[in-house]
Amino acid sequence: MNRFIDIDSNHILFKRDNMYYKEFSSDYSLIRFYTHLIMQKAPLEIKEELILEQQISELIKNAVQHGNGCDVMKKVKVWFSFSDSNVRLIVEDEGDGFADIEKWNKFQEERIKAFSSCDFSKMNEYAVFKTERSGKHDGGNALFAAVQYWDAGFVFNSKRNSVAVGKNILTRGESCFIPA
Repeated sequence: MNRFIDIDSNHILFKRDNMYYKEFSSDYSLIRFYTHLIMQKAPLEIKEELILEQQISELIKNAVQHGNGCDVMKKVKVWFSFSDSNVRLIVEDEGDGFADIEKWNKFQEERIKAFSSCDFSKMNEYAVFKTERSGKHDGGNALFAAVQYWDAGFVFNSKRNSVAVGKNILTRGESCFIPA
């Protein structure tokens, strides 16, 4: 599993064929409503996946807050598809893009090393990722979780204002257990 952010406008996850499309204003108070509109298209088997709903909400929130600065005149565009075996989303805002992807990936690399080696003092150094544009409550935790959750990829376009993600869904009876 890739635990880093890729930049590739031509990545297969950016293919918009056979995807639903919604466009929303950047009204922060409506993010949960937007998420519910998208989740209505999810198959019943995965509709109750609270983590999926939370992850979709986080992607929209980041576009509204960080991309568009909660400017209700700016739009967030969302393409999405659900099947019994996978979920795909593309979320695009009108902002300048995530300029610090390389810094985040380097931070993530060091974070993984610290956690893998159980170096508790180092772990503390890599608990929070902040940039000059981060607010006082930002810490990157949602992004750490997102990169882990979207196991089929977490990819930005070259402008860095659009992210494409994919998730493989295990159905009942399937197992991800890999024997040692």
